[in-house]
Amino acid sequence: MRGVRGATTVAHNTADEILSRTGELLARLIAENAIRPEDVASILFTVTPDLAAEFPAVAVRALEGWSEVPLLCASEIAVPASLGRCVRVLLLWNTDRRADEIRHVFLRGARQLRPNWARRVPGDDGEETVRLPPRMP
Repeated sequence: MRGVRGATTVAHNTADEILSRTGELLARLIAENAIRPEDVASILFTVTPDLAAEFPAVAVRALEGWSEVPLLCASEIAVPASLGRCVRVLLLWNTDRRADEIRHVFLRGARQLRPNWARRVPGDDGEETVRLPPRMP
């Protein structure tokens, strides 16, 4: 089993944005790794506290053949000045591939989290980077 990581950012806290960006991220992870739903053990999504309009797991349900994959959503820790409006994913995949053969995908503003795993998608050049506000003492 291997973990496949990914992340993206969302321009606005709306259901449409969360589902669209999550769908885009999943499509890239699936395509770059040739992942089949029957080989996926589970998928964990996290979102930063500023995203609450929709569960990112709903985007998986729109994919044909993925209805039996266990999904879970959780909230990220609100670390001061961390990247905001971010959806992260950890997909647990039954595969014979070596770790160095896995293609992780970080899109849009999340490219800065793991530059070595960053990917570009159309329209992401000018994406604003949002930081969570510092915590009050």
